[in-house]
Amino acid sequence: MTTTPTAPPPAPPLAAGEGPVRAGFLRRNRIWLVVGTALVLALVVSVWATQGDQRYSDPLDPQNPDPDGAQALAQVLGDEGVDVTIVRSADELHDADIDSRTTVLVTGTEQLAESTTRRLRRDAAGAEVVLADPPDYVVEVLQQDVRSAYADDETSGDCGDERFDDLRLEVDSAASYDTADGCFPSNDGFVLATGADATTYFGAGEALTNDQVLRGDNAAVALRLLGGHDRLVWYLPSYEDAADDETSSVWTFAPDWVLPSLWLVLFSALALMWWRGRRIGTLATEPLPVVVRAVETTRSRGRMYRRADDRPYAAAALRAAARRRLADHLRLGRGASETEVIGTVARHLGRREEEIGALLAAHAPVPGSDSGLVQLAQELTQLDREVRRG
Repeated sequence: MTTTPTAPPPAPPLAAGEGPVRAGFLRRNRIWLVVGTALVLALVVSVWATQGDQRYSDPLDPQNPDPDGAQALAQVLGDEGVDVTIVRSADELHDADIDSRTTVLVTGTEQLAESTTRRLRRDAAGAEVVLADPPDYVVEVLQQDVRSAYADDETSGDCGDERFDDLRLEVDSAASYDTADGCFPSNDGFVLATGADATTYFGAGEALTNDQVLRGDNAAVALRLLGGHDRLVWYLPSYEDAADDETSSVWTFAPDWVLPSLWLVLFSALALMWWRGRRIGTLATEPLPVVVRAVETTRSRGRMYRRADDRPYAAAALRAAARRRLADHLRLGRGASETEVIGTVARHLGRREEEIGALLAAHAPVPGSDSGLVQLAQELTQLDREVRRG
């Protein structure tokens, strides 16, 4: 008994053109599919690799390893046994449990608003507070009638404080504050100025950066200034700490001389507009189109050339006009060259080409005075008359 093998069941029918179309699409776009897949994988790997890695790039940030950061100083202070606590908001500063055995260093002081400055004074009461490069509007909240000025790039201690006496600060730029006492005197003030309520204004914040902490005695100044207590609270304020009803504008951060200068510029601009825009007499109306005679145009251009004292241009214009008129009269055409015009005129009048070229050539000598220019015009007119008569 023999059995006949059964055939496999038929495959389900495909839609018309479905298989070939799909295979053709993948084959034509396989490069873009590979590139897109690679980009997606790279993005996923990048996000996964940087997860939890927060970058601090602000100047004088204790976690910023860049040249303008202060990570080196923070690590050295930690190695010397100082407990460095970093706070990045006014609320964190309030919860930092600050007492008289704590030093509070504030960097990024330009982001202190009036409300956050007052909160700083309350929360850090009793502690030693050091403000790095505080602007005038911040100092004014803490102490009236104290202003900053540019200081020398290199200053010596020269003060009664034994910690800083005979040390040398060396930075690219610094500021001094006109307080009654301090160290590193410069420009009628002190770079390390002693303010009210155990507050110190340090106008050489660059001395704390990774790039300049090793210049001069900057490292010694920084360690003695910030390492006096076992605990250092490093406060980096933010504009977000300002009160909700507190508004600030560009005038808040601008120097005092900016507003008067802007008023002076405005008045000067108005005076200039009035001076340049005023007219002598009333405007004369005339129906259009206006017909201007050729002689008036010629005289106007002549006055213009005379006022500009541009005799070379005037002589060149006279000679070019004469060449055009002579070319038309001798039927040479507008495209005739200078050499053709001079040669034809010389042959027409029976004169030498050098003599004619001294009048018509563009490179001929330029009259040295107005009377010489008038004489050239008269000679060209006479030459034109001779050609027409001949």
